Amino acid sequence: MEDIVVNPALVIPANCLRLAFSRSGGPGGQNVNKLNTRVSLSLDIPACPALSDEQKQRLLKVLKNRIDKLGVLTISSQEHRSQHANRVEAANLMADLLRQTLKPPKPRKKTRIPKSAVEKRLEAKKRRSAIKQLRSQQVD
Repeated sequence: MEDIVVNPALVIPANCLRLAFSRSGGPGGQNVNKLNTRVSLSLDIPACPALSDEQKQRLLKVLKNRIDKLGVLTISSQEHRSQHANRVEAANLMADLLRQTLKPPKPRKKTRIPKSAVEKRLEAKKRRSAIKQLRSQQVD
């Protein structure tokens, strides 16, 4: 297994990653029945020295639904017929997921409702109120 390059500043070393192989599901006949082509790539986030404490906390918080109780993130790939292609795919998926998660979120810009929109809404409410007032006067 090779190191995973998340970005130029962050490389996950191969010794932090674990590979597991199993049989793929779905159609494929003899190839699926005989060969272990599904690849599961696991990263133990708390034990990875390449990640800073802030990065670990962000990963554990944002990816909490994809991480087990021990803090291990697992990605599986079974798209391809060959184990090698699935290894490459799993490594790419892991790198993309880490890249997206560690990208800092954009700060929210506070916006205000335009004055004209507020005035338009209030004017529509006044018109509707006037219509209902006229209806109630006619009934009596």
